[in-house]
Amino acid sequence: CAGVGVRFVNVRLEEEKPIFNKQRIDFSPPEKINHFAVCNNQLCMSLGKDTLLRIDLAKPDQPNQIELGRKDDSRVHKLFLDPTGSHLVISLSTSECLYLNRNTQKVRSLSRWRGHLIESVGWNKLLGTETNTGPILVGTSQGIIFEAEISASEGSLFNTNPDQYFKQVHSLEEDGKPAPVCCIEVERGPESKVVIIATTRKRLFQFVGRVAEGSEQQGFSSVFSQNQELLPSFQEFPFNMGYSEITFYTSKLRSCPKAFAWMMGNGVLYGQLDYIRPDSVLSDVQVWDYTPDIDFSFNKPISIVLTQFHFLLLLPDRVKAICTLNGQVVYEDVFPDKFGTLKKMIKDLAGGLVWIYTEKAVFRYHIQREARDVWQMYMSMNKFDLAKEYCRDRPECMDMVLAKEAEHCFQNKRYLESAKCYALTQNYFEEIALKFIEAKQDEALKEFLLKKLNNLKQSEKTQITLLVTWLTELYLNHLGLLESDEGKHGVFQETRDEFRKFLSSSKHKECLYNNRTTIYDLLASHGNVDDMVYFSVIMQDYERVISHHCQHDDYSAALEVLSKHCDEKLFYKFSPILMQHIPKKVVDAWIQMGSRLEPKKLIPALVNYSQMGSTQQVNETIRYMDVLGYLDQIYMNC
Repeated sequence: CAGVGVRFVNVRLEEEKPIFNKQRIDFSPPEKINHFAVCNNQLCMSLGKDTLLRIDLAKPDQPNQIELGRKDDSRVHKLFLDPTGSHLVISLSTSECLYLNRNTQKVRSLSRWRGHLIESVGWNKLLGTETNTGPILVGTSQGIIFEAEISASEGSLFNTNPDQYFKQVHSLEEDGKPAPVCCIEVERGPESKVVIIATTRKRLFQFVGRVAEGSEQQGFSSVFSQNQELLPSFQEFPFNMGYSEITFYTSKLRSCPKAFAWMMGNGVLYGQLDYIRPDSVLSDVQVWDYTPDIDFSFNKPISIVLTQFHFLLLLPDRVKAICTLNGQVVYEDVFPDKFGTLKKMIKDLAGGLVWIYTEKAVFRYHIQREARDVWQMYMSMNKFDLAKEYCRDRPECMDMVLAKEAEHCFQNKRYLESAKCYALTQNYFEEIALKFIEAKQDEALKEFLLKKLNNLKQSEKTQITLLVTWLTELYLNHLGLLESDEGKHGVFQETRDEFRKFLSSSKHKECLYNNRTTIYDLLASHGNVDDMVYFSVIMQDYERVISHHCQHDDYSAALEVLSKHCDEKLFYKFSPILMQHIPKKVVDAWIQMGSRLEPKKLIPALVNYSQMGSTQQVNETIRYMDVLGYLDQIYMNC
């Protein structure tokens, strides 16, 4: 008992660990944190007016501080860090852009980008390297989408700019006017498909096209041109809160995202991504309405992050976690006022950590065992296969799911499915059996008992005996009903085959043998002679089989069984009756048996002819005597 107690205590303590575990980073910034970016364990933050701080999280005690060297009133508008953590784009409020590579200290100007306030960057996950971004997409505050490429190399004598080119490929509008490109994402699906998702304040655009394999370096112009002839595919919501943010869930690094969540004025639009669909890749889409406590006048949502089963919503003073399976708020974490207003939330795909910062502090969340309660949610939604998938290693949870599924099937009159599920649970056997009996569902009861029987251990002999006997009775009842219905001959034959397979089961052979008398009695009480003979053969109870054939005047069949199994005692017992009816065949069988039979023990069969006066019997007796004499002569000569 002590061992069991410890086990349950451990389970309980493990369950008490929160899914979202917050940790404050031991870091006191020398100046206010304005902006923050993190990717591939590379952390960059803008401090004060002119300072950039870079930290490799693998070496957090070696921060790198760089001065931007700006003399004017410009301030950092946004930071964009690519998936490799190598390329940092710094968007300035003066519609200028700077570039910093991970391996250098030199901040360089992106001169071709000048004159545009950059709001978003769609990185190239396929072609991006530590030294070159490959073709990327850039969204501006005026709704223009540019294609660009940045190289970290110093370039030639005539071209020292890191920005290789910068060309407009598309523009976005809302209500006939340019609208800021809040977010832009580039993904590649199967068969060279390219999907570009861009959002404005209240619209989500999709551009789907194909880029021939090997021509990826040519960029994305062809994707936009393929969509020019059609009206752009977009979803629009009426309310505008001045910005929007889209986030994606990717199960493995460098694989395509599986799901999305878009935070906008009317709530959060979330769902799956299906790259096989020809036009829109968004599927199973739902809208989560903001809860009443989210009031845009003083606590608008700021950021959103998507995990496997939740999206996290950042508000000025707290984080909410909403389960994407049922739309319920499952976690809320309020931050103390002393840290100031929460500014932004970012997820680093490399480690799965979620980062949040204020002007004074940095926090991160570890998300652990996020799927542990998912089985309950799927179970409550009657999605039992998914529920079972998420509790395979937790037998106590699996039992609850199976019981709920069994009850659900029973209530919906899917009795056979219900029986199969109930048989796998730890529910009281008698209660379940009674349910099927009261519902007059003998077939489901039989299925339940069969499954339960197969799950028993060989040591559970009493339970096995009970189930074997009960099942025999159920089979015989069912066969009796089917036999009397001429229209169900096919079903009768199938059920008989199933019953005979049950009787010949090697797994329960010992039980059937030890309780054969009870089985014979049940077969006899139902008048089921054919199956009784079948069972007798399985039990090697040949005396019973031969007696049955003799009682039904099928003497040839009786002799066939005798001859096949060559049991001397049975020859002595049944030869007198057989000799009266098929003397020639009997004598042939004796001769075939040869010296295994003792002639003196056959005397009752040999003298039995005198009472009947059969000439054939007399002749066969003489034939056997002659053969005996002949055989004796052979033995003497030997």
